Amino acid sequence: QVQLVESGGGLVQAGGSLRLSCAASGRDFNLFGIGWFRQAPGKEREFVASINWTGGSTYYADAVKGRFTISRDNAKNTAYLQMNSLKSEDTAVYYCAAAKFASERWGITRYAYWGQGTQVTVSS
Repeated sequence: QVQLVESGGGLVQAGGSLRLSCAASGRDFNLFGIGWFRQAPGKEREFVASINWTGGSTYYADAVKGRFTISRDNAKNTAYLQMNSLKSEDTAVYYCAAAKFASERWGITRYAYWGQGTQVTVSS
């Protein structure tokens, strides 16, 4: 079991940067793959980025490739999403999720643990 808490969201101008954190409590964080997802008003939750449980592989949605970077620090039980060159279309609630032994390619339905989300608003 793992509990997740996101932080780092906020209001930023287009072209700016934010770093989201996903702090995990519970055992064996190093055994969990982590995914970041987002949901804009009136839209379905969508995949943003993921990192597998070993930390050796990452995967990104085309919309964020080259702008966002996912990473993890197992010593701190924390995963991160560095977001650069933000656009207004990146505005959404961002969620982190965890799944034991997840590869970076797992789909949204395979993530068993979710945080409460953090709002990211990009003004144009």
